[in-house]
Amino acid sequence: MLVIMFSALDQLSKYWVEKSLPFQQQVGFIPFLSWFRTYNEGIAFSFFSSFSSWALIALTVIIIIFVLWLWKQSSRTQVFTRFGYALVIGGAIGNLIDRVALGYVIDFVQFHTSSWSFAIFNVADSFITVGAAIIIFDELFGGRQSASGKIPN
Repeated sequence: MLVIMFSALDQLSKYWVEKSLPFQQQVGFIPFLSWFRTYNEGIAFSFFSSFSSWALIALTVIIIIFVLWLWKQSSRTQVFTRFGYALVIGGAIGNLIDRVALGYVIDFVQFHTSSWSFAIFNVADSFITVGAAIIIFDELFGGRQSASGKIPN
């Protein structure tokens, strides 16, 4: 259910962007954050933009299947890790929907200062990044509980 909700939130944000923002024109929101609608034909930071859309779709599907497998391997007691997997999968599906339907991914969030700008990204990218951070943090510091509820030595 969470995966569907995260994918839907991403798609709703992109629908709003497509209907509301001019293409490749910065629209200030707060001093360090702007909206900037653009299209990414690659994956994160425009890597693999020379790959065909179908190759990127296949790569995304493989990644989703792998993360689903990891999710199934995790214990139900690993609540944060499992939430992280839901974020990653929901975000990946959100970007996959764009790539299949449009041949590119809609990006629109831009962090910046007067002399520096971070890569432009979207809600799905945020879900993937936050989800990966939660998984890593929980795996490193969360500790694992056994079936009895006790933390193993």
